[in-house]
Amino acid sequence: MAVPILRLLSYNVRSMRDDRAALARVIRSAEPDVVCVQEAPRFLRWRSTCAALARSCGLVVVGGGRPAGANLIMSSMAVDVIKTVDVLFSKDPGLHQRGVALAVLRFRGSEFSVAGTHLDGREEPRLRHIVELNSAVSRYLPPDKPVIVAGDVNDHPGSPTWLALTERWVDAFAAAGVGSAFTSTGADPYQTIDGIFVDPRITVVSARVLDGPDVEVASDHRPVLAVLDLP
Repeated sequence: MAVPILRLLSYNVRSMRDDRAALARVIRSAEPDVVCVQEAPRFLRWRSTCAALARSCGLVVVGGGRPAGANLIMSSMAVDVIKTVDVLFSKDPGLHQRGVALAVLRFRGSEFSVAGTHLDGREEPRLRHIVELNSAVSRYLPPDKPVIVAGDVNDHPGSPTWLALTERWVDAFAAAGVGSAFTSTGADPYQTIDGIFVDPRITVVSARVLDGPDVEVASDHRPVLAVLDLP
């Protein structure tokens, strides 16, 4: 049997406040099977806006959105959805509500889980939320299926935040990245604050940060695309 090859995209879309047509073109051009979106629409008519984003990309909404702290999961029709769970992290006064969108999925006969998240801009809640992320993964996702964590980390490789994530998961770009790893800003990238982290049972075929004219105007972040061998 052929090994299932999954294309997973992680993208902070800044609540779709930029060029929406360019945003859809960027996502479609990556030909993703699964997309983890950060800063998805979360206020007035957020459900219909998220659904419109999925349709414009040729995808469907899997789960998440406002109940997951504006983390959204989308997929192609080739992906079967087994289970979804939305989890909110503990909130600090004056800071944004953070959370994680969880999904158990099946793709070409292989089952796996996805956790899409957006960590805080301050280190103390950021590190605390990684503990809460680990707890949510252990509580809601099957231990015998590999997990992919994707999102806006709001910190750099080598930082305590990044090291806390790579204690459990493999940094996809560090494993098989090509080109520049800078994801912020979209128009003038100078730092890496977004990443995809995979279960050691998953082989990273490649990882890259997308670029191009549409990327520069679609959001203030650049998306990360990982091509993964599922067990």
